[in-house]
Amino acid sequence: MARPNLLFVMSDDHASHAISAYTRDSDRPVVNHTPNLDRLADEGMRFDSCFCTNSICTPSRAAVLTGTYNHVNGVTTLDTHMDNRLDTYPKRLQAAGYQTAVFGKWHLGHGALHDPSGFDEWRVLPGQGHYHDPVMLEPAPGGAPGAHTVVERGGYVTDLITDDCLDWLDRRDPDRPFALMCHHKAPHRRWEPSPEHFTLYDDIDIPEPVTLWDDHEGRSEVVRATRMRLLDLDPVTDLKATVPPGLDLEAEIRWRYQRYIKDYLRTVASIDTNVGRLLAYLDEHDLAEHTVVVYTSDQGFFLGDHGWYDKRLMYEESLSMPLLVRYPPMVAPGSVCDDVALNVDFAPTFLELAGLDVPEQVQGTSLVPLLRGVSPDDWQTSMYYRYWMHDDGAHRAPAHYGVRTHRHKLICFYNDPLGQPGARGPGGPVEWELYDLVDDPFEVRNVIDDPAYAQVRTELAAELARLQSAVGDTAFAPGS
Repeated sequence: MARPNLLFVMSDDHASHAISAYTRDSDRPVVNHTPNLDRLADEGMRFDSCFCTNSICTPSRAAVLTGTYNHVNGVTTLDTHMDNRLDTYPKRLQAAGYQTAVFGKWHLGHGALHDPSGFDEWRVLPGQGHYHDPVMLEPAPGGAPGAHTVVERGGYVTDLITDDCLDWLDRRDPDRPFALMCHHKAPHRRWEPSPEHFTLYDDIDIPEPVTLWDDHEGRSEVVRATRMRLLDLDPVTDLKATVPPGLDLEAEIRWRYQRYIKDYLRTVASIDTNVGRLLAYLDEHDLAEHTVVVYTSDQGFFLGDHGWYDKRLMYEESLSMPLLVRYPPMVAPGSVCDDVALNVDFAPTFLELAGLDVPEQVQGTSLVPLLRGVSPDDWQTSMYYRYWMHDDGAHRAPAHYGVRTHRHKLICFYNDPLGQPGARGPGGPVEWELYDLVDDPFEVRNVIDDPAYAQVRTELAAELARLQSAVGDTAFAPGS
């Protein structure tokens, strides 16, 4: 089989439950329709248990590129940018003769040691970038490390990133395989729609999440203190309006939810439209049969779930990543996989699909057997998660780590005030949470102190320690 092309589309903060291919078979309300993303699911595989290992942008992107956990690649927080000398899958593909390019969001730092590397061509947003009329960075002529040309763009960022991808595809060498990374800014905060989708959903109310009115009873004190509630959104900058006078608390939360979710979904609609443009290009140029198309997000997002927006915490809506893969020679159309997949698994998957060896230092596992419809007997049945940023000063999300199996989840909020990048504020007591994802799929009942779960807690604590050791991380120790 000839080496396949790779088209890897990654958005930012796109929750799985804002893709209709995911909600049509779930207990969650259908909040939008994404026909082009649904096409990928219908013509390929939908992964229902894909998780990030650290639900924040920069660390997740580093895990995807390197196939390693953040304590290994050194990118633990938003402030620890990736060293571009690290081994990554684009570098391996490039060295093997692939044409490589990345357009869109980078968010791994800039300068001689942080600019994209392993790419024949790149044009990326500085930091988060802007939705409208963004500036972008590309290598300065002459190739001096860390030198940039600033390109001023007119238009909407999701359209422009796709334009760059299509232009590059037109200019590529048709006799060599390509690996193209199309990395969207959307639907990251502050959710500014394109003119095309500006009035979408104006005449309807979006269904509310099941847990919109979660009172957080039984959760850890440090979780109850986070600043991610809908009431924490700025009405003017986030919701683009002032709160109507005379609303009681319940009515204001409902108003905030509708303002928030509609703009979020409008930015998702633009992604879906532009994924359609990319798929149409592959069809028109007879590339669909020979191209692995992957759609994912760097992490999930709370869409009013538990009364929250944002991510960071190890609850399902934040932990889960959408993952849709289409590759006709290998993947059965309309297939669904519930085996555990992780963001560190992407790099070895792409390398194996290209027929390349996976470096020894890569910690992820290739998903190729699952794509073939085979679930190996020794496949991973649990996953390790760690969020390092103890109170970023804005969201006040606590540092924590945990383990998730198919049925249960154990989370340790170790409340580290010292010693970690980005750590702020006073420490507190270690707090634990335990959830039964079968009996309590929306995670509203912490059963950590329920005697009926004493054995489960013991077993999960042992599995957490095993996974921590297996990936080379260490348990938190006060003062360490």
